[in-house]
Amino acid sequence: MSEEILVNVTPQETRVAVLHLGAVQELHIERAQCRGLVSNIYMGRVVRVLPGMQSAFIDIGLERAAFLHVADIWEERHGNEPERPIEQILHEGQSLMVQVIKDPIGTKGARLSTQISFAGRYLVYLPQESHIGISQKIEGEEERESLRQKLHELMPADATGGFIVRTMAETAQDAEMQADIEYLRRLWSSIQSRGNCIVPCLLYQDLDLSLRVLRDFVNRNTTRIYIDSRETFQRMAEFAQNYTQAVLDKLQHYSADRPLFDLHSIEDEIAKALGRRVDLKSGGYAIIDQTEALTTVDVNTGGFVGARNFDDTIFKTNLEAAQCIARQLRLRNLGGIIIIDFIDMDNAEHQEAVLTELKKALARDPTRTTISGFSSLGLVEMTRKRTRESLAHVLCEPCPTCAGRGEIKTAQTVCYDVLREILREARQFDAREYRIIAAQSVIDLFLDEESGSLAQLIDFIGKPVSLQVETTYPQEQYDIILL
Repeated sequence: MSEEILVNVTPQETRVAVLHLGAVQELHIERAQCRGLVSNIYMGRVVRVLPGMQSAFIDIGLERAAFLHVADIWEERHGNEPERPIEQILHEGQSLMVQVIKDPIGTKGARLSTQISFAGRYLVYLPQESHIGISQKIEGEEERESLRQKLHELMPADATGGFIVRTMAETAQDAEMQADIEYLRRLWSSIQSRGNCIVPCLLYQDLDLSLRVLRDFVNRNTTRIYIDSRETFQRMAEFAQNYTQAVLDKLQHYSADRPLFDLHSIEDEIAKALGRRVDLKSGGYAIIDQTEALTTVDVNTGGFVGARNFDDTIFKTNLEAAQCIARQLRLRNLGGIIIIDFIDMDNAEHQEAVLTELKKALARDPTRTTISGFSSLGLVEMTRKRTRESLAHVLCEPCPTCAGRGEIKTAQTVCYDVLREILREARQFDAREYRIIAAQSVIDLFLDEESGSLAQLIDFIGKPVSLQVETTYPQEQYDIILL
């Protein structure tokens, strides 16, 4: 199962594409002016405590205050000591070390935790804990115990804090894990030494995207990492030499004239990932709609006609859609609640097979997913952990014409809005004349199909109404001038 990673760098942004068997599975974009905040550690100030919500708002120096829930507050407890309510833990004006666990998304501020953790290549360091955990993706009990024992042996006698062994540690040498331990402990010491800053302040900023590729994205299936910037290639090579030597020989500088993303059709994939419709090879298609509350996926047979019967056609379309949906969730970085409306299947075995195919495809997704199966309405309900903005939210903004609705009022609807507005104005003001300023399409209707309606209004109010085209106005915009 070969994977390749492409790193495209410009002064303005870094883009990373993860390819599995030649098909794009993930896209990551980081812009120089707005880097992600996840894993950053701040010394913040409590600005408001909300006992009713068991949460608090923390000023960490961002435009919006960040959100901290009582469940994300770390406290050392002994035995069966109960959790304390947030009003007994925090008070307004208090300084607090916090870490971002979710980027600001939409109108929501960043989400915080006081349980500090930061990752190396093979380990995650938990300075406030004392236990050793193993990644859930390492399933063999013997292997889990072996890694736990190895880590105990490598830890220095004066070591404090706990660790989580990452999946990459399965193939790590002792010296590599030892280097990871030393690096993480040094990092924590440097963070603590900055704690006496003027609050709010940034204590630690996570690695930029190009270096996170080496720490977080590379796995045993990665064969090559192509980088189209010599400077970035040298930075990554230096980082690999110091911290991830096993991936050093996978780095390759791409210097050809043709753009790296064009060579692998990544630009086309980005364009498709911003559309609602995703076509299936069989002729079926899926419609993906992202809202603030949830994401819906609707599967349709489209032009696919099965060879034998309709049930078989539906089953094959749903199987193909299951693989496609799993890929699209990663590609578009869709998170939160996801509702999938597969084509209705009467056969319970077919339902189970489609669900199995979906789970199998999602197993390759490094982001945690939970599937609850088919509901009584025949919908598949699932969640995918959301820690950063989706691809569409990074690259797009709401349409200024429709304000994100995806549709606009017809010219006829706008005409009737204008007529009602003039009637309201005539009852309030004694104007000599009214002038309608609107888009070409609206003015054309007033001159043609709706000319009778305009004439009726003029007779009713007893005042003249003139028309003026404004070419810069979108169809829904209009102004009524009183002369």
